[in-house]
Amino acid sequence: MTFDKLRPQVEEILQQKEKSVDSRLTEVCELLEKNIPYYDWVGFYFKNGDKDELKLKSFAGEPTDHEIIPFGKGICGQVAVSNKNFVVPDVKAQNNYIACSIHVKAEIVIPLFVNGENIGQIDIDSHTEDPFSHEDELFLEWVNKKVAEIL
Repeated sequence: MTFDKLRPQVEEILQQKEKSVDSRLTEVCELLEKNIPYYDWVGFYFKNGDKDELKLKSFAGEPTDHEIIPFGKGICGQVAVSNKNFVVPDVKAQNNYIACSIHVKAEIVIPLFVNGENIGQIDIDSHTEDPFSHEDELFLEWVNKKVAEIL
């Protein structure tokens, strides 16, 4: 399914005010994981209160042991500090990578901003080598903008 076909579905999920934010975020994760063949794990991490760490809020895919990630550690922790997109075509080439599964070959992490502050991120793991394009980045930035509207 193309990103253009997914956009209205993401918006529809996020606009379901009768559901909790966590439930809507999980539905977005499930939608992306099911419809984009190389999105094998999709999750939202958010800053954990006043701590310099991220906490997993919603995800789709295999359960992970990495529910808490310190700032600076792994790809997600680096994005929490840098405030920049991080596309990793080959996780084996990264020194500061936290392995979530032996099957993960690539990762993309896009920060989520509310009022200019990085409050979280969307994290995608792929079992495919180097699958992410500039279109993935643009689409995920758009998803995060839509998520920011409901937070």
